[in-house]
Amino acid sequence: MTFSTKTAPPAIVDNVLDTIGNTPLVRIRRSQGSVKAEVLGKVEGFNPGHSAKDRVALYMVEKAEREGKIQEGATIIEATSGNTGFSLATVCLIKGYKCVLTVSSKASDEKLRLLQAMGAEVFICPSSAKPEDADSYYSVAKQLHAEIPNSYYLNQNFDDANKDAHYYSTGPEIWEQTQGRITHFVCCVGTGGTISGTARYLKEQNPDIQVIGVDAYGSVLKRYWETEEFDEKEIYPYKVEGLGKTIIPGNVDFSLFDKMIKVHDKDSAIRARDLAQKDGLFVGYSSGAAMQAVHKMKRELVEDDVVVVLFSDHGSRYLGKVYSDDWMEDMGFLKKKEESYNSYLYRKYKVRYKRIYNKVNYYINQSLKM
Repeated sequence: MTFSTKTAPPAIVDNVLDTIGNTPLVRIRRSQGSVKAEVLGKVEGFNPGHSAKDRVALYMVEKAEREGKIQEGATIIEATSGNTGFSLATVCLIKGYKCVLTVSSKASDEKLRLLQAMGAEVFICPSSAKPEDADSYYSVAKQLHAEIPNSYYLNQNFDDANKDAHYYSTGPEIWEQTQGRITHFVCCVGTGGTISGTARYLKEQNPDIQVIGVDAYGSVLKRYWETEEFDEKEIYPYKVEGLGKTIIPGNVDFSLFDKMIKVHDKDSAIRARDLAQKDGLFVGYSSGAAMQAVHKMKRELVEDDVVVVLFSDHGSRYLGKVYSDDWMEDMGFLKKKEESYNSYLYRKYKVRYKRIYNKVNYYINQSLKM
């Protein structure tokens, strides 16, 4: 059997950082269900670090280098939910910097192992800590920056370079890939850089493009967008990763949003699994959240609409969570499987069989000694 490529093979690049960006738009055919619009996934898992945060980490570090904020041999510090940390660790590895990361305990084991595999030093902080608490991952990052000489705190939540990374890359890519046909942009809101930077570019091209921000139940962002007031009553624990905040990041430009939709942990997890099992897109938890938002707005979508959904990372980050039946069952997201009759018999009688086996073995050994 012979294989042929549809396009010319990619050119040789100097290093892995040169492969960041230009991710594909993939048409969602089966997991969009009864949604009438054309739904396209911007699959950021095709980046070398398997997430949209590759764009941010590289852009922010190189901007700081140009401004003289990062010196040779520096230690770069960041508070991260995991994906920015992996991207930053990769950038630091290639550029010769040390990487120190503070991570919420909510981050999956896969994410933590990936960070350590790339040589980052990781400090795990309790997810229950409030942002102003001394042991929150924000506070610990600031403290480490104060203690470590020749260090630079990336601070993705409040550095405009986070937004600019997407304004100069993700936005133009989507506009060109859809040939200007995009009518809706759906994106989870975390630090705010991805949605704000991309939305700013798209709205400059066509102000009628609808920007939909996706938030988690347990996060303060949607209520703040509605009232411009920080409401602590909105905060409670949630499982979905990569969206929602207990602070208001400076990078979130709420003026660009036409709508915000909150999604539940369970629905987001099931949508992520649907994308993998029906469309072959092995995407992360927040990608399922973004797809759930599309389903929640399906009644207002028509056939001529072109909806671009940002799938921010890869499913390999969630093998122990969303893609684990045991975890899904423990969370109550899936019904526990009924034990088969054969498994029941084996479990019931295996102790008896083991005792019989041991007795037979004993008598055989005794007979051999005679």
